[in-house]
Amino acid sequence: MIRAEDIEKLFDKQLARIKNPELRAGVVKAWVMGCERGGYGSVDELRKMPFTLLTDCHGVSFVEHTLAVTDGAVGLAEAQASSYAKLPYAIDMDRLVAGGLLHDVGKLVEIQQDGQGGHAKSRSGKCMRHPISGTVLAALAGLPDEVLNVIACHAKEGEGRPQVIETVLVHLADFATFDPLVMKNKGSLIE
Repeated sequence: MIRAEDIEKLFDKQLARIKNPELRAGVVKAWVMGCERGGYGSVDELRKMPFTLLTDCHGVSFVEHTLAVTDGAVGLAEAQASSYAKLPYAIDMDRLVAGGLLHDVGKLVEIQQDGQGGHAKSRSGKCMRHPISGTVLAALAGLPDEVLNVIACHAKEGEGRPQVIETVLVHLADFATFDPLVMKNKGSLIE
């Protein structure tokens, strides 16, 4: 069984960036609930989970993807804050990190272990995509609407919808990690 301490250790660097202790605890709670509902009993199982079933991940795991998206979104925010003479909008770094860590938390119930060392779409995943199931998990964990917006609207479900700035940054970081793999698999990535 994955406990709060396991998630805190797995994402220690990123969680340390969240100054609000209630928000940090809510992120951990959502992860623990997702692991339980998705049948992930150990961090080792999480580390073996691919971040998507839509394309060949070339060994990039769900945990690695989550870290890359979170750190990438923070990098985008920091680049704007340090480069613009005056930032035209406020970026809430606590919400940004929380949203990055949670943007794909619904995949814990969308993707299941297939019992043969691989992974497959779960029944829940066939009923709803991870932005929806992840938003439900985060709401049950008591997270604020702005963080729910990041989760619900980071993918195609958010196209044309009102978004907090943190959603925009997480979306861009997410697709910066996904699109190159799709392009590589289609032969359109110039290497």
